Amino acid sequence: MIGGLVFLIVSAVLNVCLGASGLSLSDIWRALISGPGTSAASRILWYARLPRILACVLAGAGLAVSGAVIQKVLANSLASPGIIGVNAGAGLAVSACCAFGIYSAWAIAGASFAGAMLATFLVVTVGRRTHASRTTVVLGGVAVTACLNAITETIVTMVPDAALASIDFRVGGFSSVNQGRLIPAGILIIAGILVVCTLTNELDVLSLGDDTARSLGLNVSAVRNGMLTLAALLAGASVSFAGILGFVGLIVPHIARKIIGSDSGKLIPFCALAGAGFVSLCDLLARMLFAPFELSTGIILSFLGGPFFIWLLRRRKEDN
Repeated sequence: MIGGLVFLIVSAVLNVCLGASGLSLSDIWRALISGPGTSAASRILWYARLPRILACVLAGAGLAVSGAVIQKVLANSLASPGIIGVNAGAGLAVSACCAFGIYSAWAIAGASFAGAMLATFLVVTVGRRTHASRTTVVLGGVAVTACLNAITETIVTMVPDAALASIDFRVGGFSSVNQGRLIPAGILIIAGILVVCTLTNELDVLSLGDDTARSLGLNVSAVRNGMLTLAALLAGASVSFAGILGFVGLIVPHIARKIIGSDSGKLIPFCALAGAGFVSLCDLLARMLFAPFELSTGIILSFLGGPFFIWLLRRRKEDN
C-alpha cells in the first residue's frame, strides 16, 4: 500500500512539473502559497496542471476499481469496463447528450452512469439467459460494445455538432478537462469507491460462487446487482470527463493481484492508488513522448493494453 501511494505521488509530481512550461518544486510551492493568478507559474499550475492531474487521479482510480469489481463479480479475469461494454455504453450516452444539446455537467455524468449501467446489465442478462460460460460472457461484451459503438457513430454522423462536441470522449484524454465536469463526476467516483470499500467482505464471499455464497447467507442477486451498479457508476462517471479510456480496468487489477493478493479489503484501495498513478503516468507519456505534439492518453493506453490483453489470452490458453 505504501508502494502504491509512493507511485501515485511520484507520477502526480512528475505530471505537474514536466510539460511545455516546466515547473520546479520551488515554483510549485510558491504558486500554491500565493494562489491562482499572481504569476505565470501559478496560472499554469492552478488552471492547467492541477485540474488535469486531478482528472487523471479520479479517472484512474474509478476505472481500476470498477475493473476489479467486475472481475470479482463475474469471476472472470478478462472482464473490464472497456471489454464488456461499460465504457461504450457511457460513451453512447454522452454522444446522445451532445446530439440533443445537453451540456450540463450533472446531466452528462448522470447519462454516462445510466449508459454504463444499461450496457453492464445487458451483457450479464444475455450471459444468464444463454447460460454462457465466463469466457463467452466476455465475447458477448465485445459484441455489445460493437453494437453500442455503431449506434454512437450513427448519432455523430447524423448530427455533426455532436461529433465535434464528443470527439474528446471517443478518443479519451484530459486536454480539455474543466472543473465544471470534473466536480460532479469526482463526487460520484469518491462516493462509489468508499461504498465499495465497505462491501469488500460481501465481494469476497460472492467470488466464491453462487452456491457457496448462498450457503453463507448472502443475498447473491442483490449483492451482485448492487456491485455491478457501483462498477457502472465508477466507469460512467470517469468516462463523463475523461472519455473512453480502455484497458485501465483490465491492466491495473491484474498487476494489483500479483502484488497484494486477491483479498478485496486490500485489493480495492490498492487498485485505486495504482490506477490513479498509472493513468497519471500514461498522461505524462502522452504529453512528453512527441513534444511539442500531444497524443491522447487513450492512445497510449491502447498501445499498452492491446499487447497485455493478448498476453492474458495466451496465458489462459497455456493454463488450460
